[in-house]
This record gives sequence, C-alpha cells and structure tokens, in this order.
Amino acid sequence: MYINFWYPVARSDEVTNEAPKRTRIMSLDFVAFRDTDGHAHVLSDTCIHRGGALGNGKIKKDCVECPYHGWQFNGDGRCTVIPSLGKEEMPPARAKVDSYPTQEKYGIVFAFLGDLPEEERPPLYEIPEFEDEAWRANELVVFEVDYYYERSVENGLDPAHNEFVHPKQGTPGMMQDFRNKPIDVADIGDYGSKFMMPFAQAHEEQGLMADKIQRDASQLQGGSGHFGPNALITWLLLGNGNDFHQYFYEAPIDENRTRIFFVNMRHFMLDPKHDKSITDVNMEIAQEDIDLLVVLNPVRTPETTTKELLVPADKPVVRYREYLKDWEKRGWRIDLKKLREIRGDVAVAIPCPARRQEKNWILDAVPLVGREFKI
Repeated sequence: MYINFWYPVARSDEVTNEAPKRTRIMSLDFVAFRDTDGHAHVLSDTCIHRGGALGNGKIKKDCVECPYHGWQFNGDGRCTVIPSLGKEEMPPARAKVDSYPTQEKYGIVFAFLGDLPEEERPPLYEIPEFEDEAWRANELVVFEVDYYYERSVENGLDPAHNEFVHPKQGTPGMMQDFRNKPIDVADIGDYGSKFMMPFAQAHEEQGLMADKIQRDASQLQGGSGHFGPNALITWLLLGNGNDFHQYFYEAPIDENRTRIFFVNMRHFMLDPKHDKSITDVNMEIAQEDIDLLVVLNPVRTPETTTKELLVPADKPVVRYREYLKDWEKRGWRIDLKKLREIRGDVAVAIPCPARRQEKNWILDAVPLVGREFKI
C-alpha cells in the first residue's frame, strides 16, 4: 500500500453535513463530512485527546465532534473547541489531526492520502468522456471483495486470463504469439501504463450484450492500464463504434479486502433504460474474476518475480510491479509488518501536506518502508 496518491473515500451521497462518514483505507481509519457550504473534508479518524473515533461523533458548526469528550475539529483538522477548558481558553496549537486534500468527481469523494505539496502530487486519473453527450455513464457501483487490491489491478492487466475466466464475455481469445510479438506497453504520463491488442471472439453468441450489439469481429480490440497503484482502466472496442470504457478506482481496506468504485462508460445504447441490464452483465463478469481471486495463494503479491514463473504475456503486470518498486524507493510504501507490530500500542496517521510546514503532531506518521519509525 502506498501513500501520496488519490483514493476513493466514499460515494458523494454518503458524505453529508448531518453525520460523519467513517471508513477504512490502507488499514487506517478516516472520517469524511461536509461543511455548510457543501465542501467535503477528510480527516484522520483518531481524536488526539484520548483516542476517540471522530467518525462515531456528530457534525457541529462545520466541525466533527468527538463522541468521547466533545472536542471539535474543523475541515483543516484544527481543534476549535475543547469543552473542558472553558469558553475563554483557546485550544493549544498541537490540538490538530491530519486533514487531506479532496476532489469530488463521478459521484465519488477522493482524498489525497499523503504529504506531497500540490505541485508535486500525482494527479487523479480523470474520465475524459464523462461529460460527453455521445457517451452514457452507468450509475456508480461500489462493491467490496475479499482480496488484496494489487491482485485486483494485476488481474485487470492480464490479457491471457480472459478466454479461461470470462465465458460471459464470449471467452475472448488472444490473437498473437507474445514471445515473438511482445505486448506493446506504453506509459501513461509518469505514473501508469497501458496496452491495447486484438482479440478473437470464441463464442460470440455468449458475449457481452451479444443480442444487442452489431459487432465487426475484425475490429474487436481490448486493453487495460493502471494509473498509480489503485486506478484500473479497461477499454473494450467491439466494432462499429460500440465501445466500453471502464474505470475502477480501488481503495485497499486492509491486506485482505478491497473496496472498488466502478464507473462504466458506453458509446452506444445511450437510453437510460439499458443501464440496469448492462450493469448486471458487467457485475456477472466481475463475479467471474472474484470467484478466482478470492482463492489466490499467496494472498498478496510476491515481493520478487522469482516466486512466480512469469511469461511474455505478463509484461503489463511486470511493468505495474516496476512502478510499485519505484514508489517504494521514494519512501511511499507503508510498512505493513511494522504497522501490524505496533497496532494497539501506538496510533498513527498517514502524514498530510500540513506536516511539511508544521511541527508538533500528536499522532506519529504511519511507518514507511525504508524510513526509520520513531515513537
């Protein structure tokens, strides 16, 4: 798991100014809420007084109030009220929790979980056709799966599994010898990669919406890519302009569970009456992956490629892992072993950008691989 990227926190309609929304990402807890102007805020969930869960409290005057002793924290993470001090005494400067930059798009509240200044942050991967009238966005689907998010992303980057795992999609088969004609993997800016390739439809009559789409088998193409460690994109070009673009923004809940925010875009059948049937088919296809991934062994991605026998078709997966190693070298990878060691004894938070300018934080920054952790 890696800090310094954008993560989906909650559906927009789950974040209100009536009650805080508590959620877990990367084995740590966060609280989301809105102020009276409608702006979404995301804070570390731990009250720095006696460890209360802010997400179990209330919203008062644009602040989230700790249910334990009534301390109130505003959207910047500053404590504005400590009832036990009395009305005349201001909270001390150290009375603050981490507050994270947010963006709200596609019905999702995203938070930048890291400490990089704005000019150095990897961007949120955007959906360029979202506002295009020639495209239709299905209703946002959010679901949870019992496997590690890196396994989920790698599955999406794997062209060789489709004909064996996806009969609902028509068991799309590969049309090239990857050893003699390697997959062309191209980088997406500085934080991702992608590939496209032709596919053969082995059983077209069983394929995705086969009864409603006029296909040209010679134009059948598919591909996928990732941006950052947790955004997966797939492109399905079915011919005659019948295209799907699918975006999966993934939030690792912990080492064994992942929450996926799925935005499906289509360039055909634009009438809203088709939304449910297309969502149903896509979720049936997703279930084919889920059934396989929940029993992978090991659960998490091996630390080295020597623990798996990789072949040329795995080139997109290898490129993804190269990015992960680069982000680890930058000091962005959470040290999960250390986190497990200290859990229950020490409360930690993902460092927010304000830590670059301010000192005297109560909570320690989460342990990171390659960085010394001091209590």
